Amino acid sequence: MTPLTEILRDRIRRDGPISFRHFMKAALYHPVHGYYRRPRDPFGQHGDFYTAEQIQPVFGILMAARIRSLYQAMGAPPDFTVVELGAGRREMAEAFSEWRYIPVDLSAETAMPERFRGVVFANEFYDALPVEQVTFRDGAFRELRVAWDDRFVWTPGPSVREEVADYLLRYFPPPTDGALFEVNLDALAWIERIARSLETGLAFTIDYGYTRAESIRFPRGSLMSYRRHHADENVLEDPGEQDITAHVAFTALQEYGARVGLEAARFETLAQTLLAAGEPDRFAAALAASTSDEELRRRLQLKSLLFGMGETFRTLLQKACQ
Repeated sequence: MTPLTEILRDRIRRDGPISFRHFMKAALYHPVHGYYRRPRDPFGQHGDFYTAEQIQPVFGILMAARIRSLYQAMGAPPDFTVVELGAGRREMAEAFSEWRYIPVDLSAETAMPERFRGVVFANEFYDALPVEQVTFRDGAFRELRVAWDDRFVWTPGPSVREEVADYLLRYFPPPTDGALFEVNLDALAWIERIARSLETGLAFTIDYGYTRAESIRFPRGSLMSYRRHHADENVLEDPGEQDITAHVAFTALQEYGARVGLEAARFETLAQTLLAAGEPDRFAAALAASTSDEELRRRLQLKSLLFGMGETFRTLLQKACQ
């Protein structure tokens, strides 16, 4: 039994079932036992999963090229700033070094600047924000909570709050009985924060997810856990020992963004973004290397990005309209 299992079990015994949002937040960000707070590195070959940022230097070079084009389109302002949300191990710091670079990390509770011009870069950030789990039964949305019965189990909870129901009615098709949903109100809070802070520039989001129309492919929701490169739907097992993610509702990001001052400028696959970034020099900068072995490694990285993650992940550009 993990230390965090004991902590959450004791709370449930004392206070009753807890929201899944509370469970997920503790599992990932508990100050001592959270998955992203523990000293073990969760990324890469010896971790639990890869992100695009681990495919370096090719990913960083191409993302810098894409942001450089945005910087030039803004007239190359001298105070141009790249704020990276979910910066993790700062793998993009070198790629973004030609500009003022500010890493913001949830686990370190670092803050975004109050006002700036530039780009907010969020790569696999929104999928790791805590979500609420909801089901639709007998004509109403009801929360699913986490209880304890010799292990963590799902249990029916109360009717959802008005803001949760509003999220589901706005950004999803009409529900069917028994369907499951993840509600990411934290994502909307971050979109509002970005809109408030970004004087001029763009929010640049890369993640996996779905639009309103595509969400019907996930009638049982999209919650998933990852451990040692193995995906599992049992997200309640061993909190603190495995990653937990939920697909991003891109329709929510786009439509709520438009309401608060972030107009959707471009929505495409990551492959399309990478192709546009590499087109001016035919990927010469990304593939240039001092040895043939390194050049081969970079070519394999580019292939993984274009034909692996590139077709699964989406890119959303939202322009500040203030």
